[in-house]
Amino acid sequence: MFIGVLQLELFIGESQSLKDKRRVIRSLLERIKNKFNVAVAETGKLNSRNCCGLSFVFASNEAGHLDSMMNSVANFVENQGFYEVTCIQTEIIPYTSISDE
Repeated sequence: MFIGVLQLELFIGESQSLKDKRRVIRSLLERIKNKFNVAVAETGKLNSRNCCGLSFVFASNEAGHLDSMMNSVANFVENQGFYEVTCIQTEIIPYTSISDE
């Protein structure tokens, strides 16, 4: 089994307050969860009114499938147009469960 981690940093130029930012991020997270059924949370730059860090976690038995899923989510976020993606980081971690040993 493999675990994939995708981290994105966003710049929300039109946001004038934390409330504006959270409204935009909440809407984005709902669309992502509905479309991709992936675990996602706001994990960085929580007190910035213009910047946001998001972390996504994926699981699969194929590393190639994880890479494809992470690219799909990153492309979806980039194409929304309400913000600019300033940083993308991915990591695929091999995992062996106790029952596989």
